[in-house]
Amino acid sequence: MFHAFLVKNADYDGYIELPVIKTSSFIPEKVVTFSKAMSKAWTDFDCWVVFYEHDRKFERLWHNSKQYLNKLKKFRGVISPDFSLYRNMPLVMQMWNTYRGRAIAVWLQNNGIEVIPNVRVGDERTYSFCFDGVEENKTVAVGTHGCIKRKEDKLFFKVGLAQLVKRLLPKTIIVYGAAPDSIFKPYRDMGIDIIAFESEFSKSRRQVTA
Repeated sequence: MFHAFLVKNADYDGYIELPVIKTSSFIPEKVVTFSKAMSKAWTDFDCWVVFYEHDRKFERLWHNSKQYLNKLKKFRGVISPDFSLYRNMPLVMQMWNTYRGRAIAVWLQNNGIEVIPNVRVGDERTYSFCFDGVEENKTVAVGTHGCIKRKEDKLFFKVGLAQLVKRLLPKTIIVYGAAPDSIFKPYRDMGIDIIAFESEFSKSRRQVTA
């Protein structure tokens, strides 16, 4: 039921026992979303696979993990799955989605794939678990697409990011989506390397208006 093979021989961290990801020392130069990477048309494997898209586009990786392993091995690495943490979701579902992302990441890692942990932060209720299983003083990844457009969402993201930096003290933060100074300048000033990748949505908008 919980796909025990994903966490075979895993170490666990925190009260709810999230699997521990060993952070890759490599830094992505290019990224591609999982749905695009798994398409037959995609042939550029010199990039990292990310999951910053609707859950329905990568839910299949949870249900049929082994089916995608060989294809994922062709890429430079994977940023761990970004299952949604909506603030109106029951907290137990947010815990479950956090667990699923960590479990898949550990399994990919145990199969020889480089992994960087994605950290998805919800409201203050998630602070008790959402940083567990992630190494300190390493690289983490966050997604801003769809999270900073509305004023309320932007505030929650800023507060959550501050907690992330306080808890994990990352050397590098990979950002999928916009990385405006209004949010990220304090961390750039601290010496944290902020590496941003344009979202697929933004790319498509730019191509349409070009």
